[in-house]
Amino acid sequence: MLIYDLNTIGNRLYALRKHMGMTQAELAEAAGLSDRTYADIERGQVNMRLETILRICSALYITPDTILTEETATEEARQHLLLQRLNACSPKDRSTALRLLEVFLASLD
Repeated sequence: MLIYDLNTIGNRLYALRKHMGMTQAELAEAAGLSDRTYADIERGQVNMRLETILRICSALYITPDTILTEETATEEARQHLLLQRLNACSPKDRSTALRLLEVFLASLD
């Protein structure tokens, strides 16, 4: 699930930066940002452009999903995503997937 809350994203960036042993100024420089801009991002006061997110992620050696997605989705959300993916399959692939699921479930009995 995507995270839209700027404070949550800022908190994740703060934790990752601390884990890397970097100061805000060091990370800002590595990402090509001003100290003030990066500080505002960590405080959740700035909505970043995609380019900015990518530069920060590159400086931290992470992928954007590390800061923009929840690590664990609820079971209901995972089921919903799987059903969406299944419905997007071709009829042949969907039939194969359903047969595989039936075999798996039968093996649990």
